Amino acid sequence: MVDTLPTKGQIERSLSQRIQALYRSQLGHRLSLVDCELLETKIAIVLEKSVTQPEQLLAEQGKHELVEQLRSELDDAIQPQLKALIEEVVGVEVIDLLSDATVATERTGIIAILAEAPNLRDTANKATPQAPISTK
Repeated sequence: MVDTLPTKGQIERSLSQRIQALYRSQLGHRLSLVDCELLETKIAIVLEKSVTQPEQLLAEQGKHELVEQLRSELDDAIQPQLKALIEEVVGVEVIDLLSDATVATERTGIIAILAEAPNLRDTANKATPQAPISTK
């Protein structure tokens, strides 16, 4: 019988690719890097170059409060889709999704809190931890 459970690395890679595609399709913005790390019942996600061109333009004009408001609204708008995407890939309910962005460094951090640890396939070499998977 073939084991159909995904590995930790497969989940991290799939999340990275799907999040990249979500931001491209919904915001028309290509992230330069998406790092995902599965940590038992949590997923840490870092988006690089997450600030859109309109946000950068407003920031350059000193309209930082407007940029923060726009960023907050964009995060709120995409959160339900992001939550559904994570639940689909991981196969576990997301009970909380926390995010924040820093316009100056163009990074967004997201932490997904899962209802339980996902079922994963054991890897053959348990002594070697897997490095975070990222896409470009």
